[in-house]
Amino acid sequence: MKSDVMDKYVPMEPAILNELVTEVKETVATEVAFEKEEKSSFGLVDMWNIRKHGRYAGKPRQKGTITTGISY
Repeated sequence: MKSDVMDKYVPMEPAILNELVTEVKETVATEVAFEKEEKSSFGLVDMWNIRKHGRYAGKPRQKGTITTGISY
């Protein structure tokens, strides 16, 4: 059986490693005003109601039973 073993660390030149770990000082745009999005009123209960009532759309007179996916 063949097995390939790889090192934990990738060999890298010290100059490249130093360039990767140097801290960059950046200025954050403070003049830009971000508008806050309105929170949706659609919630988990609404999704549950859609799924519950969607199963029985073709059979309005029958009382619906929740199906589990297991047929008896």
